[in-house]
Amino acid sequence: MSDSSTLAPIAAAFESQRDRLRAVAYRMLGSHADAEDVVQEAWLRLSRQGPAAIDNLAGWLTTVVGRISLDVLRSRQARPLASCQDRLPELVVTLDDGPAPEEDAVLADSVGLALLVVLESLRPSERLAFVLHDLFAVPFDEIGTVLGKSTAAAKMLASRARGKVRAAERPAGLKAGQREVVQAFLAAARGGDFEQLLRLLDPDVKLAVDSPGGEIVVLGATRVAAGAQLAAGTAARGRAALVGDRPGVISWHEDGFPRSLLAFTVTNGRITHITAVTDPAKLALMDLPRPA
Repeated sequence: MSDSSTLAPIAAAFESQRDRLRAVAYRMLGSHADAEDVVQEAWLRLSRQGPAAIDNLAGWLTTVVGRISLDVLRSRQARPLASCQDRLPELVVTLDDGPAPEEDAVLADSVGLALLVVLESLRPSERLAFVLHDLFAVPFDEIGTVLGKSTAAAKMLASRARGKVRAAERPAGLKAGQREVVQAFLAAARGGDFEQLLRLLDPDVKLAVDSPGGEIVVLGATRVAAGAQLAAGTAARGRAALVGDRPGVISWHEDGFPRSLLAFTVTNGRITHITAVTDPAKLALMDLPRPA
């Protein structure tokens, strides 16, 4: 371990790179918390490394962050994480005052949810090659070093990933009728109209609740409809919101602290997925708008 006098200039140099490293790790992993962990691990490795052995600090740090992120991605294959639909804390949430469809599209692009969804479908090596080269302009020879492959192989991986990203359908924001379906669902739940709820829910709908006691998952229209009144009661004093590119509802306690966040996936006029966050600790981590 280097002494404090040697670490001071290294720490300052690292801090100048921190934002870029965090951005690289986030695009790789799709999680702010995981990205922070990767950057912290990179710092620990740097603090143990003799500074004289590093010719290009920025390049060295990018390589380290890339390798750590690659290890995390590969470990996920053995224990898959929840889908992007279930991970609301990573998304931008705004109040939905009914913007025009083209404004919705701009919002969806700025959030970057679509890109994260596509990146999650890539193999870890493809994702790393694409993120480092296309998003952060890292040369292919350096990417090859991270992957333990040749420069040509790194180029091929990035090209393959680029093709998959381009082939993915870009979101067009909230499609016509999505808000109306959610509003009708909440109205039916408040009114106890079970038959209407079943008409609005896909038979295989999934409800995932992030509660203080842990995750609760409910599958099937009948079971989700049976518990829908609770969701409606939670959202009764809420406001319509955009959760990434999904319609949602956010509600607050009287003191202004968020009470709950709901997000809906609507496909062909039916709700196929509902994600709810009621855990105060999780809500506190989200950059949620305040009540009017």
